[in-house]
Amino acid sequence: MSLSVADVRRIARLARLALSDEEAVAAQAKLSSIFGLIERLQAVDTEGVEPMTHPQPMTLRLRADEVTESDRRADFQAVAPAVEQGLYLVPRVIE
Repeated sequence: MSLSVADVRRIARLARLALSDEEAVAAQAKLSSIFGLIERLQAVDTEGVEPMTHPQPMTLRLRADEVTESDRRADFQAVAPAVEQGLYLVPRVIE
């Protein structure tokens, strides 16, 4: 699938981009090559190929799920203008 310069101009207008004539021609060439690559990829037979999360067989290193910081809620709420039952009170915004 190749795009015409008119197609590129329409896409640019929808994206609110101002393109000069030279930029439109350059974008047309780049977009057409991208669409060509997509067509080639879609033509590949992937029947029976298992989906992968990563191209290389690897596992993620996991760390222990441990608390590394102390509870400082009381310190933070001590300087808050208004607190009630451990919650910050804020002015009503929506009426």
